[in-house]
Formats: sequence, C-alpha cells, structure tokens
Amino acid sequence: IGRLLLFDGRRMQFRELALEKDPDCPVCGMHPTVTQLIDYEVFCGVGDGGGEMGDGVEISARDLLRERASKPNLLVLDVREPREAEIASIEGARLIPLRELPSRLAELPSHAEIVTHCHHGQRSLKAREILVGAGFQHVRSLAGGIDAWSREVDAEVPRY
Repeated sequence: IGRLLLFDGRRMQFRELALEKDPDCPVCGMHPTVTQLIDYEVFCGVGDGGGEMGDGVEISARDLLRERASKPNLLVLDVREPREAEIASIEGARLIPLRELPSRLAELPSHAEIVTHCHHGQRSLKAREILVGAGFQHVRSLAGGIDAWSREVDAEVPRY
C-alpha cells in the first residue's frame, strides 16, 4: 500500500513510485463518504451482456418462438452483416446491419414490437439501444442471438 509500479514496455523498465495517502479521499480519508460496496453492474447499467431476462430488455429463444406464434406482427430484426445472414438466418427475420441501422430507422414501423438479434446477443443489445433512443418503445434483444435459437429452438439453423 502506498506504492505504484509503472512498467515501460518500450524500454522494458519498471519504476516504483511512493504515494501519499490523500486525507480528502472519499474511501480512506479522514472523513470517508463511501463506506460500502456498490453493485457495479447496476451502477454501470449492464449485466450479463447488458440486460437480464425478465427486465424487458432480452427475450429467450423459446419465449420468442412462443410469441411469434401468437403475435404475427412481431418484427424480428437481424442486425448481423449480410455474409452472416447467408450462413444462418431465422425465417422471416428482416436484415438491417447494425452499422446501417441509424440511417435506416425510417424503414421500421415506429409502433411495432421488435426483437433484435445477432450472432450471440451483443450487437442486438446495441441495436436495441439505438432503437429505444430513437423513440421505439417495444424493443427487446434475443438473448444469446441466433446461436441460442439454433441450440434451443431450431437445430436446422447452422451454428457458426
């Protein structure tokens, strides 16, 4: 405690610095204001991949299958690249790559219920953020992406 080790990778050298305690530090100072740990994932607004099922951010592959049967107007939006969609796709999904989504928002019905999907679920969470930020109200992301769809719903969809 009270030391900082610096490494210069270019010169391959180490240096040690002595640090003095800050008396105004909110954690360890004379009058600390931070006295307990926080839930870091809640603080940052993320969890396992940015959302947890049940909070309206993500939907499981099995739940999506059920909802597609009961909601014929549900829009499944594939935000992968066209080359990925050639490998595997969810039947009936509409393809708008994530990089094009901000400029193609007008192509989507503003009051539609939308489920975004990608390969494993990260890009679809980003797409969801873009859509919600643009005023779309009913948007969820497929947890685990098309990979989860292939594992849990339709084994005929190739995994890659």
